[in-house]
Amino acid sequence: MTPRMNIFQAAPDAMKGMIAVETSVANSGLEHSLVELVKLRASQINGCAYCIHMHATDAVKSGESAMRIHLLSAWRESPSFTDRERAALTWTESLTRIAKTNAPDADYAPLKSHFSDHEIAYLTVLIGAINFWNQVQIGLRAVHPVDAPVAAAA
Repeated sequence: MTPRMNIFQAAPDAMKGMIAVETSVANSGLEHSLVELVKLRASQINGCAYCIHMHATDAVKSGESAMRIHLLSAWRESPSFTDRERAALTWTESLTRIAKTNAPDADYAPLKSHFSDHEIAYLTVLIGAINFWNQVQIGLRAVHPVDAPVAAAA
């Protein structure tokens, strides 16, 4: 795959705005592990290899277990995720698939039990931002770094 352009070079002011959004979300009080799970799940749904690579790597660096990353696409069937994470992941899937879901009350209601209005607002911004990044990276054909293969244990 050949990248189409570097958006940071082509639209630096727009990217500064997006970085400001990212900084705002990072300073919102949402736990970093939850932010990475949301970014990773939306990226999985959208099929953004660049973002999946980035957020799986970031999640591991911040202490997330490899097994929870592997289980993320099947989070509904796994007891490895908290009720707070489940509420956030439900909202992530609902907003990422908004043309199909229309963000129903049934997907929003669990948030009220686990998040403040402030947190819901930033979670919603976070989901919108990662969907934007997925669209940009897929559309402009961003290529993730290729990790060296790990030798199989004998």
